[in-house]
Amino acid sequence: MSIWIVFKLLGSLALLMFGMKSMSDSLQKMVGPQLRHVLGAMTTNRFTGMLTGIFVTAAVQSSTATTLMTVSFVNAGLLTLVQAISVIMGAHIGTTVTAWIMSLPDVFNVNYLIYPAFFLGIILTYMKNRRIVGDFLFGVAFLFLGLSTLRYTGTSLVDDPETSATINQFFQQFSEPNFWNSFFFLLVGLVLTLCVQSSAAIMAITMTLCFTGVLHIDQGIMLVLGENIGTTITANIVALKANTSARRAALAHFTINVIGVIWALLLLQPFANLICSLIGFDRHMDSGQPGYAANLAKASFVLAAFHTIFNVINTLLQIWFIPYLKRFVCWVIKGKTEEEEEDFRLHFITSGIMKTPELSVLEAQKEIRSFAERMQRMFGMVRELLTEKDKQKFSKLFARIEKYEGISDNMEIEIAKYLDQVSDAHLSDDTKRKIRAMLREISELESIGDSCYNMARTINRKVQKNQDHFTDKQYERLHQMMELTNHALDQMNSLLSGRKESFNVNSSFNIENEINNYRNQLRSQNINDINNHEYSYGVGTIYMDIIAECEKLGDYVVNVVEARMGTRKKEA
Repeated sequence: MSIWIVFKLLGSLALLMFGMKSMSDSLQKMVGPQLRHVLGAMTTNRFTGMLTGIFVTAAVQSSTATTLMTVSFVNAGLLTLVQAISVIMGAHIGTTVTAWIMSLPDVFNVNYLIYPAFFLGIILTYMKNRRIVGDFLFGVAFLFLGLSTLRYTGTSLVDDPETSATINQFFQQFSEPNFWNSFFFLLVGLVLTLCVQSSAAIMAITMTLCFTGVLHIDQGIMLVLGENIGTTITANIVALKANTSARRAALAHFTINVIGVIWALLLLQPFANLICSLIGFDRHMDSGQPGYAANLAKASFVLAAFHTIFNVINTLLQIWFIPYLKRFVCWVIKGKTEEEEEDFRLHFITSGIMKTPELSVLEAQKEIRSFAERMQRMFGMVRELLTEKDKQKFSKLFARIEKYEGISDNMEIEIAKYLDQVSDAHLSDDTKRKIRAMLREISELESIGDSCYNMARTINRKVQKNQDHFTDKQYERLHQMMELTNHALDQMNSLLSGRKESFNVNSSFNIENEINNYRNQLRSQNINDINNHEYSYGVGTIYMDIIAECEKLGDYVVNVVEARMGTRKKEA
């Protein structure tokens, strides 16, 4: 076998994988914005969740994309673990459509589709509103070009007597129908899928090997079973850095297919006989017998049918046991303690889980919501610090506020980096606007963290210098100002956790006006109190520093609200 043939095989495989990726990516871009609503609306029970998985996977032509999308939704808190498992089960059925597409060259000559698709695709890519459709046609063309080249190269290998003899000699070593030979091909399918990160590509190779007679159909079936396990490992690798629920969803994906492969192995002979009889394929026909070539031509259909029927039966069997699957994965992957959860870590944004810009923006929005909630907790600590008299508790609380200040800095940087990565993709105008708004939101949220830390430092400075205590009236006014500020934070978090259409932006503007007016009132009152010797000038300065910082914090809150709503406060 010449080096040219090797490169031709690798090149055709690369074309096939590139075509699948281009086709899948373009389909996700076309239907991506609707997928969130579909997943949210159609996962009310395990059966609708399964149907959703079938629909989404058939739409995007990638079970890996659907699984990663589902893990992302679990990671973002949009789907429960039970809902995710049902969607993943449906994805196993939806991915079987790809195998049938792979078998199309056995029905008609796909070369008639390839070059018109290329020609139409290049025209559409230059049309702004049709660019994604052009990318899809390019993906289809590359897919079938790679598939037909792979078939042609495989046939030429078989036609060469020397190469054919070498290949047959290798596979003859594993022709005996025993456990170890079956396990060998199962392992090969798993490892190849893991290495290539595409079960569709390995399915195409398997079909080619069986179609050309190099591989016996039984060995091809074992490769298909191995591919079913191998394709689950991608989601588990990606989910390593995700939260506990996402890792459990990825493990459920793996467990479902392992259980399926186990029962399929136990019933392999009657199961394979059933599939072959449905297709009209003779498993025991040898080369040289009449009709051998016509029989081989059905090999791709046997593999596609086996893949489909296996996944349908596996899903229908296991869908009744989803609660038990949930218990199992929760037992294997334990939940984290509250102390660990409070450490800095992005809960919804994870490296690796980034498919479509729409999904990425959704995860960033969830992370910003978490960021805002943390900042309100930080402000609550400042309120506690103001009245804490125990020195040891005071020091611990101040250290905790310092930790939160570092968290706010890190969250701003990491979310901004993530949004910068999302910006590298082709984005709609609406998505671009959302990203610009989110960048402003995280900047203002970090400023809220700075304000909280500045207040804590001011209080700490007063304690360290053994300044006089605030008067009862000062404490009362500080508490009132902080209550107004906390109310503003409540409004902001209400907006970030809900839909902006139902939010009354004027309520936030009104609270800000109250804060400004109260600050002005306290500023005048402070001058009078100092002149009347109710407290020292130093205490009055610290008192007004806290009041002024609360007013600044209120401004930052309004800026976040304006960024999310896309509005500006009308100046008086």
